[in-house]
Amino acid sequence: MPKLTKTQLIDFLDSKVVLYNNPKFIESDPIQIPHRFTKKEDIEIAGFLTATIAWGNRKSIINNATKLMERLDNTPYEFVMQHTKNDLNQLNGFVHRTFNDIDAKQFITSLKHIYNKHNGLERIFTKNTTSDSTQEAIHYFKQRFFEVKHLARTQKHVSDPLKGSAAKRINMFLRWMVRNDNAGVDFGIWNTLSPSQLSCPLDVHSGNVARKLGLLNRKQNDAKALTELDNSLRKLDPKDPVKYDFALFGLGVFEGF
Repeated sequence: MPKLTKTQLIDFLDSKVVLYNNPKFIESDPIQIPHRFTKKEDIEIAGFLTATIAWGNRKSIINNATKLMERLDNTPYEFVMQHTKNDLNQLNGFVHRTFNDIDAKQFITSLKHIYNKHNGLERIFTKNTTSDSTQEAIHYFKQRFFEVKHLARTQKHVSDPLKGSAAKRINMFLRWMVRNDNAGVDFGIWNTLSPSQLSCPLDVHSGNVARKLGLLNRKQNDAKALTELDNSLRKLDPKDPVKYDFALFGLGVFEGF
């Protein structure tokens, strides 16, 4: 592809955002799981748990996230807040790749702690987000999430940008919660954070497309690459840079760009 001017690049990517950032996208994407709920806390918890297991085949992510919601009686917030130790047995045998029932039980316990002691998911991220980044907030969230008794194995399921991770899944979750796209895909139910503070969920697909378009030079998909990509996308749209996740992801997954 010939090198595009900034204006051409914006026009090209904006057209792809329009193409993919619409309700049809939901049909094949894990974001459909939180879309099954209407209560804010249900959407948050369903979104967080779904994003946590969002790696690998999308069909299998959707299937397993559906099963996980069924084990939570399809009332995720109520289950988190009112479960007894015995209720956690409903998660026995759950597995998605390396995320198993031990991890699932820990996540439910830790989420209850976040709502009881830290006023919920939105509050904990808002409190620690800087004017231009949510990455420190993700680090702080991980510390608070695991300040209850837990097994070390479960820590790997929450990424830490300050330890070099691109934290793709949590950045995707934050996009879902914060960005109001007026198209019915991202929820925009957290109005204490601004889309301008968000980072792009960087994965193999978005990374490869970003490199081809000259938005990213770094070869690894890590925290440094994320900073570089964020800087590039904020030059294209400072107010809503992560809308381009739809373009980069769509070009990579649906168009084999």
